[in-house]
Amino acid sequence: MVNPTHFDLQSLRVFLLVAEHGSLTKAAEHGQLTLSAISKRIADLESVTDCTLLIRRPRGVELTAAGRGLLEHAGRVLDRVNSMANEMSDYAVGVRGHVSLWANTSSIVQFLPVDLARFLDANQAIKISLEERSSNEIVEALKSGKADLGVFADNVPAHGIERRPYRQDELVLLVPRAHRLANEEAIGFAQTLDEDYVGLHAGSSLLARMTDAAFDAGRPLKVRIQMSSFDGICRMIEAGLGIGILPSAAIRPELVAAKLRMIKLTDPWATRTLWVGASDSATSAPEVIRLFDFLSGESDAWATGASL
Repeated sequence: MVNPTHFDLQSLRVFLLVAEHGSLTKAAEHGQLTLSAISKRIADLESVTDCTLLIRRPRGVELTAAGRGLLEHAGRVLDRVNSMANEMSDYAVGVRGHVSLWANTSSIVQFLPVDLARFLDANQAIKISLEERSSNEIVEALKSGKADLGVFADNVPAHGIERRPYRQDELVLLVPRAHRLANEEAIGFAQTLDEDYVGLHAGSSLLARMTDAAFDAGRPLKVRIQMSSFDGICRMIEAGLGIGILPSAAIRPELVAAKLRMIKLTDPWATRTLWVGASDSATSAPEVIRLFDFLSGESDAWATGASL
């Protein structure tokens, strides 16, 4: 039986290097090691595992089945070791807490940069890892404990998650200035469904909201092109490829001033709530509670008109 205490991290790193380059010589060059040192590390691993890991070929090496198995495990082990080293480095320089925050595009574009800057200025011993994800992905990550906190849209079911209001945003219709609807001051979504739309990627809560509203109106939503960013949508609308619906605060003023027109949507769903939710497994950590309280407190400050 293989003894797990006999594995050497440096030997695993060398093995990954050899697997990546498919050659002992190239691995030695990239790892700044001698060929004999590389060969010894591989021989040590083969001794520990009691398996042949590589087959020598005229133009390099090929992994055996055992080698491919070791490659998969070695990659995960070294990733975990690197993650551990990074976390310990944070503690060494004074970081005393880490929060994994997942957020949807709307909150990242409109609100989180300023809010997180204020929070981190007052809590310099806390580190935040921010990931941009769809609202559906965020809710699943909170349920599984993959994320500590998440900011997501109100049309995504979030049963079993502790959540609080974070912000409200207004969705508006965006059209080119020369478009036939450009002179409208306000409009219902159903009145726009003859037009081609530029929308967000599949899976976004905003696209789901628009698709549901079109279904309720008994009409199809004609999405001509899909983008992954608000800026990209604006550029496509500017080029005449369709119209779009975006949060008003996410649209850069210079674009509206130049070639685009924002039109108020009269539908109730155009005013939406962004929620901040917490994972059950994370709410005992003081740094998570502190950020959760801060972000939900921003909802109160925003609602009362306090400066941000």
